[in-house]
Amino acid sequence: MLFNSLGFLIFLPIVFGLYWFVFNKKFQHQNRLLLLASFYFYACWDWRFLFLLMFSIGLDYVSGIKIENSKNNNEARFWLTLSIVINLGFLGFFKYYNFFVESFADLLNSFGFTVNVWLINIILPVGISFYTFHGLSYVIDVYKKRIKAERNFTDYAVFVSYFPLLVAGPIERATHLLPQIQRKRIFNYEQAADGMRQILWGFFKKMVIADNCAPLVNDIFNNYQTENPVNLAIGAVLFAFQIYGDFSGYSDIALGVSRLFGIELLKNFSFPYFSRDIAEFWRRWHISLSSWFRDYLYIPLGGSKGGLPMKIRNTFIIFLVSGFWHGANWTFIIWGGLNALYFMPLLIMNKNRQNIEVAAQGRLLPSVKEIFQMLITFSVTCIAWIFFRAESVSQAYHYILRISSLKLYSIPHTLPVKVLALIGFMMMVEWINREQFHGLEIKRYMPWVRRFFYLAVIYIILRYASFGNNEFIYFQF
Repeated sequence: MLFNSLGFLIFLPIVFGLYWFVFNKKFQHQNRLLLLASFYFYACWDWRFLFLLMFSIGLDYVSGIKIENSKNNNEARFWLTLSIVINLGFLGFFKYYNFFVESFADLLNSFGFTVNVWLINIILPVGISFYTFHGLSYVIDVYKKRIKAERNFTDYAVFVSYFPLLVAGPIERATHLLPQIQRKRIFNYEQAADGMRQILWGFFKKMVIADNCAPLVNDIFNNYQTENPVNLAIGAVLFAFQIYGDFSGYSDIALGVSRLFGIELLKNFSFPYFSRDIAEFWRRWHISLSSWFRDYLYIPLGGSKGGLPMKIRNTFIIFLVSGFWHGANWTFIIWGGLNALYFMPLLIMNKNRQNIEVAAQGRLLPSVKEIFQMLITFSVTCIAWIFFRAESVSQAYHYILRISSLKLYSIPHTLPVKVLALIGFMMMVEWINREQFHGLEIKRYMPWVRRFFYLAVIYIILRYASFGNNEFIYFQF
């Protein structure tokens, strides 16, 4: 079930009404409703994969209890290892089997050996990368004694399968979400109203920005060999806004929907295209994934405690793994490696935490230096996004090669004025509210000004949105 579908617009009010008006006496009843709603929401994609989700939930639920009840560390480590191996085994089979087999065959072919490989033709279970990481973080936290194992199966199952975040995040932590599931929620009008504003902004970014950029980007990338270099550069920029509008739009809708149920999810985006260096960008882009790799991979590898060579090694590992997490293609690995290379000068000069606060904090306009820093950061990010979007490494290489032939007097074949104007409106609104929780959390202006913004966004959605039930990009991850 898509957030931007008629089915969801029917599903959400029904669940909301039952949650607050029928099952509001006890939060345990609300949790059971959320679990059933989440299973139904997931089954709408492919009911067969619901059993895989339920198996994953059961595996980690039992593993957590077994780890906590273990008589010694070896026994606890056994259950932890079992959970990790099985979870990653399923993820590897469904997502990476063909990649490894084809890569191995290509390696043998390069040495003159001809091999026939057996590939599987199977649909990737939607959201498997996200709910697998939910379960892994839980069992690791239990093993590290950061949390107690959850005995209530319904509460744990809601934590993993909670429908707003199930298929594309944010990647939640048991330490943050479980306590909210385990206590009574009281309806808060201000929280719900702001949740609706965040949902509205999410729909704007997805249906107006991402879905209007998508056909232009597809056309440019599909015909990159004959496109004008200026058009190729525009295509890279449009994809940067497509993926931002698509993924951050999903996150805004997920967080806003959850706030309707009195539950706060982790913030996943914090206006990343206003970043002044690549380190700041990764603190603001897909925050839940970046922090997951930091806590469960970077720090266990030694983090920043060792010397510079260890820091460099660990940084490359998390960026390469992050790239591989996104997809079974060398393009994603190169994308991760490229971002690691961007990160290196900051790490070596110990300047990777120099831009912690938002740009131009407390000021309306940025300085010339900040504008220059943001443009440079956005430009190198767009180059990396080309590998993320390309079908192959060869396509990305030739795409960038053709852009490099750009001349100052080159002009585009066509200029997508409407889409660029819509992107400009989005960036203006987000710049104004960059110190807030989301783009449409407008606090500094009088009520009539805020209402004008809300009505303007609604009008633009009705006027320019794509109502084709277009899937979100991150469903494939």
